[in-house]
Amino acid sequence: MDSLSISLFTDLVEKVCVIVVIAYLLTRLKYFTEVLDGKLTIRNQLIMILIFGGISIYGSYSGVNIFGAIANVRDLGPMVAGLVGGPIVGLGAGLIGGLHRLTMGGFTCIPCSLSTILAGLFAGIIYLANKKRFIGIWGAVLFSILLETFHMILALILASPFAQALEVVEDLYIPMILANAVGMFIFAFMITNLIKERATKKERDKLSAQLERRKKEMEIAQQIQESFLPHTIPFIENYDLAASSIPAQEVGGDFYDFIPISSEQTGLTIGDVSGKGIPAALFMAFSRTLLRAKACRNPGVGRMIESVNNFINEEPHSNMFVTLFYSILDSSRNKLTFVNAGHNPPLLLRNENGKIIRLSTGGVVLGAMKGLKMVEKTIDMYPQDLLVLYTDGVTEAINQQEDQFGEERLIKLIKDNKDMPSEDLKKLIIDTVYDFASGTPQADDITIMVLRRVM
Repeated sequence: MDSLSISLFTDLVEKVCVIVVIAYLLTRLKYFTEVLDGKLTIRNQLIMILIFGGISIYGSYSGVNIFGAIANVRDLGPMVAGLVGGPIVGLGAGLIGGLHRLTMGGFTCIPCSLSTILAGLFAGIIYLANKKRFIGIWGAVLFSILLETFHMILALILASPFAQALEVVEDLYIPMILANAVGMFIFAFMITNLIKERATKKERDKLSAQLERRKKEMEIAQQIQESFLPHTIPFIENYDLAASSIPAQEVGGDFYDFIPISSEQTGLTIGDVSGKGIPAALFMAFSRTLLRAKACRNPGVGRMIESVNNFINEEPHSNMFVTLFYSILDSSRNKLTFVNAGHNPPLLLRNENGKIIRLSTGGVVLGAMKGLKMVEKTIDMYPQDLLVLYTDGVTEAINQQEDQFGEERLIKLIKDNKDMPSEDLKKLIIDTVYDFASGTPQADDITIMVLRRVM
């Protein structure tokens, strides 16, 4: 390029910088974002036509006159209008800019006016061809280059005399293309960022709504689950009883229950459903309800659990199962009859000799298969004997060194504090497990039941 071309290009870029400010302010208007989102109303289309038509007029006034021809960015407004708003917006803006250029006169006014009108129309057609989406930065820049080339060709065809038109085109071709390409690049860059920004906001809002909905669902599920756990500890003559369940998530799969069988018999149970979260909580509620319904009609232990297992296997439950310890405490005879279906053996501390007895019957988890036979056992409960029922969230709690709390720690804790009231011992066990696993997330639900014969 010669010095004149460089000067022209510099002047045009200076004008483009002004348009950049306009572009930034424009892309922040709600009418622009509505059009960008495809919400084409008569109101916002008319506003966009007027705004981009005004930008086109500014492009004419900000141009540089060479031998009666105006080197400018007049076509930029209609091009952007069509690429974001379709043919109506593009053509409307082009008509405003084109008709204004026609009033300015000059031997190139016809091709220049026609080029501006067609710029908006062609841009709108591209918008429709791209399924009413903006074509992106480089697509828009390429379009502006082709359109300005078309503009120069029209000038050569329609302007007269040809020799003067050729001279104007030779001087303006590169500055016009570069100026409009730079202007389009800046506009397209802002539009693309705005599209990404709005897409991110929509995704964020969608995710936020999903999280809020999930939070509400979890709160409801938590309330439902809590309603299935006992709210009070029953009074059992000559016995001190306490229990708690702390889920690892908002809802969990552990449960415990006290089932009134008769005036002198109480069902004591603790269970652990496979998995976590809402599916485990729902299966827990199903298992606990089924167990209570069966127990209230059947004072037995072994055959009742067999019936529960068969019923669970008849229902579709996504291969979930439950470990269960179920027992009936006869407070008049001080005997505990129990079945252990794959659950952690409860620990019975004999007061007389300090020995630990693990209450296990070799049973298989419920839900594994139909037709399981359960073995029940009966033990005596002597004065000051202490029974601790728990789920694996206690013994399998892991500290930062990846060591498990383990059964031996639990046994030592029970022996060292065997004279504590049941409620205090329950709290001590939970606090000790939390202290042990401090700094690591709770991996599993923690459920504890403590029973002591006081007399």
